[in-house]
Amino acid sequence: MKGWLGIALGDITGIGPEVTLKALAVQPGPENARFLLIGDRANLERLNTQLGLALDLRPFTGYDQPGRVFVLQPLQASLPAELSPGAPAAANAALAWLEEGARRCLAGELDALITAPVSKEAIIRAGHPFTGQTEFLSELAGTQRTAMMLLGEDDRGRWLRVALATTHVPICRVAEAVTRAKVELAIELAAQACHDLGLARARVAVCGLNPHAGEGGQLGTEEQATIIPAVEAARHRGLDVVGPLAADTLFHQAYRGDFEAVVAMYHDQGLGPLKMIAFERGVNWTLGLPFIRTSPDHGTAYDLAGRGVADPSSMISAVGLAARLAASRR
Repeated sequence: MKGWLGIALGDITGIGPEVTLKALAVQPGPENARFLLIGDRANLERLNTQLGLALDLRPFTGYDQPGRVFVLQPLQASLPAELSPGAPAAANAALAWLEEGARRCLAGELDALITAPVSKEAIIRAGHPFTGQTEFLSELAGTQRTAMMLLGEDDRGRWLRVALATTHVPICRVAEAVTRAKVELAIELAAQACHDLGLARARVAVCGLNPHAGEGGQLGTEEQATIIPAVEAARHRGLDVVGPLAADTLFHQAYRGDFEAVVAMYHDQGLGPLKMIAFERGVNWTLGLPFIRTSPDHGTAYDLAGRGVADPSSMISAVGLAARLAASRR
């Protein structure tokens, strides 16, 4: 069903529904795009009224119906109006909505899925084994060849695009989690992402794991044993890639335009610089899935929920990127 973008509304006790409605109120994406909001209809309509947005939210009955924004409620019963932050009912619903959106993408009914924030802690506390939305969607799609890319621009149009070799791993386990296969995959997917974005070139730089990229083995051997072989293998396959380079200078080089994408070894190595320059507008893009998935680069922000003050900029960027990628694939 071309032209349909799904939005899984995430944890309803967070700011996901609010930033979604605010984003759609400024109409990101092409004018002919239609949006399927997957969540709780009663809560969404109440929030629409509270925010004074006057969005025309129509109950979803089929892909041929007229309109722009539709609401699909997979769960039979509505959630209570008042739930404590991270309540089990909200966590269970968020996971159900995420799965519904992914299955519709896999069935070819949606061009892309944008996912609002969920709480890993709340989902685990509700009884589900859960590492993150990226891992959940990868398992659902039957692929492990995925990677997170976080991308965003500053107010002068300078970009950072960062793919992660590992994602949600405790720091004490990062070194063992960084494998040659993961680094090679992140390089490959980062280069492909540059092509998907229509960039003129796809030069990828790879971070070292250790300070100063290991100082020739004096500060760790992961560079020699794992990262250098991965970079060389990618280069032999024709990819424009350099590294490993010291992360403390590499991000500056990428920021000034020397590289189109960076491969970071672990979560905070890559996301610290990205959020420094694009905190409000950063987007999480899952590379390697058989469908397009983007999300805002922030969490549930329970402390802001219900106050009407949440900034929708990152969700606007996430919707815009999903629409752009979907149009490119069409």
